[in-house]
Amino acid sequence: MQVMLIENIVNINITEYYHEGKRTYSERVAKTLQKKGFKRTLISTRLTEDECESDIRLDVPRFLDTREIANIISESLTESEEDFNMNYIKKMHIVLSRNYMNPILLVDGYKMSHIHQYPEGTTLVYSNLTARKSMDPSIGFTVAFGYQYLVRRYFVDYFNEHFFSKPYEDSYLRFSRQYLGDSNFSDAHMRSLHELGYLPIHVKAIPEGTIVPIGIPQLTIYNTLPEFYWVTNMLETLISAELWHPITSATTAFRFRMEFERVRNITGYEKSLIPFQGHDFSARGMTGMEGAGLVGMGHLLSFTGTDNIPAILLAERYYPENKQDYIYGCGVPATEHSVMCAGGMETERDTFLRLITKVHPTGIVSIVSDTWDYWKVLTELLPSLKEVIMAREGKVVIRPDSGDPVKIICGDEDAPVGSPERKGSYQVLYELFGGNKNASGYIELDSHIGLIYGDSITLSRQKEILERLMKQGFAPTLVLGIGSYTYQYVTRDTFGMAIKATYTENKNGNIAIYKSPKTDSGTKKSARGLLQVYNEGGTLKLKQDCSLEEEQQGVLRTIFKDGKVSNQESFDTIRKRLENYLPFSGKYPTW
Repeated sequence: MQVMLIENIVNINITEYYHEGKRTYSERVAKTLQKKGFKRTLISTRLTEDECESDIRLDVPRFLDTREIANIISESLTESEEDFNMNYIKKMHIVLSRNYMNPILLVDGYKMSHIHQYPEGTTLVYSNLTARKSMDPSIGFTVAFGYQYLVRRYFVDYFNEHFFSKPYEDSYLRFSRQYLGDSNFSDAHMRSLHELGYLPIHVKAIPEGTIVPIGIPQLTIYNTLPEFYWVTNMLETLISAELWHPITSATTAFRFRMEFERVRNITGYEKSLIPFQGHDFSARGMTGMEGAGLVGMGHLLSFTGTDNIPAILLAERYYPENKQDYIYGCGVPATEHSVMCAGGMETERDTFLRLITKVHPTGIVSIVSDTWDYWKVLTELLPSLKEVIMAREGKVVIRPDSGDPVKIICGDEDAPVGSPERKGSYQVLYELFGGNKNASGYIELDSHIGLIYGDSITLSRQKEILERLMKQGFAPTLVLGIGSYTYQYVTRDTFGMAIKATYTENKNGNIAIYKSPKTDSGTKKSARGLLQVYNEGGTLKLKQDCSLEEEQQGVLRTIFKDGKVSNQESFDTIRKRLENYLPFSGKYPTW
């Protein structure tokens, strides 16, 4: 038996040697399961001279979990064997699955009823995705990202694999009638879509990696066949759910990058360090591994440092490079607390020594250092290993992982004078290992020692840490780990990401539509009519109520039409497009 989670059905394929005049085993199994509450939706049989191959498809009772279903199937198979010669069975294949994977059900429930709610004679619905507001007044833009992933992952691969390439199931009809409480609900429109074999929509988007002002549409979508007007906004849930987070994380990462760029331009350290100064530690705190990958791809637009392997894998698949050695992201050997604890508190120095001389005798190695007494590590353990560290070919990176990151790194002004806590990690490491003053007059730590901090780092803490280190005379070449506290502590409302219809065609004509609630502050007011996004002096602007000819112009490019993708780009192309906005001279860009 093979169990796979795909649809809300059981598929049983049985090949048996043909024996005329006797009820087949497949018929026995189907009838036994029907008696136990499974509804038969399809049985097809193919006969040859010697064999009979049957496909049985049954709806699964919704209240049963996977184990209960498997037990019932097993019991039914046994019961069906009574008075039957099992030598007739050549092979049997069973697939158990559930409906949450069906792409036509990846919607908000109320959308099932919308096909009947549009005005009579509707033939076209035109919608757009826009970041309508910013909850942070210091930022007036988002970074366009994720569209290529969306159309390739879902509009092509997912719909083809789980809908268009499969026999049509009436589970959608059953589910819709039950969900909506409408026994007369028809699924004829969904059957027509299945018969068509592709999504009849046209999607245009701003090139990914572009800085997009708040209020400017990033993507438009409309149906290409009149009878499928309902498809446009049926896809709203899927588009919104898949795009808002990578757009938000790409924007957040870019803001971290901007601050590193600003500080580097003042303090003059090596520019090639910047892509590694923001390191993604967020994966374990995200809502599932694909979510981690999506957010992590947004991070990779601005940084190369990452521990988020799913992000690299998604980028490789959906934003492929021609160069086999292209680096989407990378990390370094690093310990965790289990490693340090396993080495023992009394022999912590031995663990450090073994790590930097035997396990990783060269190169960069990061060692978590707050397992027991962080300040003791800095003032006693490291001095005892100074000669080893300084003679080693590579860098030992110290990683504190608890406490107030600003105080741990830069010092606590309320701590006793002269204490390591008062000095902070950077000053203690400089006093121990030394450093050099660069051409800009700022001190860089010796190349054999480094610092990374990855707990509770936010944009405001990053800024405070860098500013304080500069005031102390340091060029802050440390690495900051950006985790789920920053990348997950956001919502769709962080930038007011929304998909709204602005134009429709029906029996009453071609109509520019919009929403403007009087009870709203103004952020929910939508654009109106066909839309054109154009570039004026390096700034993106919006023209509303366009003619069809005007709509077809501007910076939005077709990325999907009638089942086919276009204008696909490599990850490096998108990275470089975003990097072209750098550096900014001390302030965030606003429009």
